Amino acid sequence: MASSIYETKPYGVKGQDNFLNAVIKIYTSFNLSQLFIFLKNIEDELGRKSNTKWGPREIDLDLLFFNDIVYSDEKIIIPHKEIELRDFVLTPLCEIAPDLFHPVLNQKISDICIDEKNKTIIAKIQDKIL
Repeated sequence: MASSIYETKPYGVKGQDNFLNAVIKIYTSFNLSQLFIFLKNIEDELGRKSNTKWGPREIDLDLLFFNDIVYSDEKIIIPHKEIELRDFVLTPLCEIAPDLFHPVLNQKISDICIDEKNKTIIAKIQDKIL
């Protein structure tokens, strides 16, 4: 299942081009670590270079949730941290999974709100990516 694509202002580091954001829901036989490695390999194959945190990048594939697991190590944090502060994550996620329960915040995704001053979405530029 896939969300629409959203054009958003940069988050974190300002003064760079806008971003395109979308969310997909997948089913996989991979465990959490295997899926993380798989996504990082896709980024590498598509030419992602290590650069400044929140800076320009060719692609960024983040794991937002993995079932209802709460997990953290030196590479992976699940659920992805600060989802509640990022409308470019919440809006497309709410499109495809409004009843998804955030196990740390103890809230449904559709019940999490973003302050107007922190909104980064400029426009929905395409309905459903898949």
